[in-house]
Amino acid sequence: MQIQHEDDGKHGRFFIKENDEELAEMVYEWCPSHINIAHTEVSDKLKGHGIGGKLVAAAVEWARERHLKISATCTFAKAVFEKKPEYGDVYFH
Repeated sequence: MQIQHEDDGKHGRFFIKENDEELAEMVYEWCPSHINIAHTEVSDKLKGHGIGGKLVAAAVEWARERHLKISATCTFAKAVFEKKPEYGDVYFH
């Protein structure tokens, strides 16, 4: 199961797609100084497997490579950031 990424310079997303079916998605929007995770959704097929956390982890890795900060209006992503102090270097509150 591979996490994919798309970005058009205004919005982006990390997602999992198998056999033309989207199974998970985390969307973000670009802000002047950072990106904001706006929504995370995981299909019932993958719930309970930590997929949402893996999407956030993929965003953190991507942001670190680009020296970006991440905020989260998505309640799930915000909770992940608050539980993971190791993400503090990229978390923009």
